[in-house]
Amino acid sequence: MTAALRHRLAMTNPAPRRILGPFAAASVVVGMVVGAGIFRSASLVAATLHNDVLVLLAWGLGGVFALAGALVYAELASAFPHPGGDYRFLKLAYGPLVAFLFAWSRFSVIFSASAAMLAFVAADYAAELVPLSASARGGVAALAVVALTALNLAGVKRSTGGQLVLVAGDVVALLALGGAAASLIASGTPVVAATAQPQPFAAAAFGQAMVFVMLAFGGFNDAATLSAEVRRPRDMTLALVGGMGLVTALYLLANWAYLAGLGGEGLAASAAPAAQLMARAFGPAGQLVMVVFVGLAALAIVNALVIVGGRTLYAVASEEPALGRLAVWDAAAGVPRGAIWVQCALSLLLIAWGSVSTGFAQMVDFLSPVFWLFLSLTGPALIILRRRLPAAERPFQVPLYPLVPLAFTAGCLFVLQSSLAYVGWRGAGISFGVLAFGLIVRLALKARPQPPGDR
Repeated sequence: MTAALRHRLAMTNPAPRRILGPFAAASVVVGMVVGAGIFRSASLVAATLHNDVLVLLAWGLGGVFALAGALVYAELASAFPHPGGDYRFLKLAYGPLVAFLFAWSRFSVIFSASAAMLAFVAADYAAELVPLSASARGGVAALAVVALTALNLAGVKRSTGGQLVLVAGDVVALLALGGAAASLIASGTPVVAATAQPQPFAAAAFGQAMVFVMLAFGGFNDAATLSAEVRRPRDMTLALVGGMGLVTALYLLANWAYLAGLGGEGLAASAAPAAQLMARAFGPAGQLVMVVFVGLAALAIVNALVIVGGRTLYAVASEEPALGRLAVWDAAAGVPRGAIWVQCALSLLLIAWGSVSTGFAQMVDFLSPVFWLFLSLTGPALIILRRRLPAAERPFQVPLYPLVPLAFTAGCLFVLQSSLAYVGWRGAGISFGVLAFGLIVRLALKARPQPPGDR
């Protein structure tokens, strides 16, 4: 961005204000992580390991990985607060090209497509309450995205307030699973199918199970986009570490409840363990309540994606003259209004595609390697920035440095390798095709002639 354009934006465009407390930021952390994953992936982990102790160990190790990542992001977000979050950290460590490709992958597919896909999940659960045709489900998904976009445009206080309500539903749902298991134990109800002969530890099987576990812990990093809006730098640390600590505890509780109420083999064979557990404990009413809670969990992620996605696009636009119209911050609402509208429009286009195509969800799966590729760069970025910018103020520093960022990086690389193996050559081609197209977009933006006043 030229000096002239940067000066004009500084004079006319207000910056984000520090008005959010730790609970608002933590609601985004928890909401980005606790989605439909814990209600589905638990069965996959149990079916892979066939050992109750190893199942709980895997989820515990996943929590350690997530907490290591939260510590890494706590240092980066408190030292370099910026609405771009990862975009800012990657730019400082690796330069503008890597940062732009990160933001491109997030905006063009990962944020928008994930919001669209999870809106479909919410619509699917709505169909459990009211019969809906396939086209009607697409309409419900679109309505969910538009409604949550409107909530965000009404102001950051309202969007994070709504997020707190949705996340409270997540917490209640997982606590309800613990209550259901306790009820079954107290009544002496036998499990569906216990693990008769626990399988011994096998590195290959445990590694595959850890992929499912770590995927269920992903997404907390995007809360760093709020780092420029929390009242105090330490609030970001509290949100990240406290949020992931809560998620870890809830995940362990949920898996204990599944095992106690369904048994290891019962969990492994269940397509919807949460609903099945609630139905066994409380009948059809319990199952219905869980259906509602899982739908709300999907909406919590959609709302969080709207919150963080618009800020990433705003951060890029504020440094790219060709995207200047998206680099406008609404001071009254405390949101990047134009960027949020653009993300909404792209999500609606993807919902329209998903309504007529069976390949939409598969495309989202294919792009998981891109997510883990950039996440694996964050740990080294912390090490690079400690050496490159030693004088930068760091309100929080990662303990056990450099072991924590290196351990987090190792975990990310493990999931990256596993996700590449899962999607195969076709998926890898799509993933890196998105990055290649982003490079073309970057070159096109740089090639655009600048107005005379900006030179």
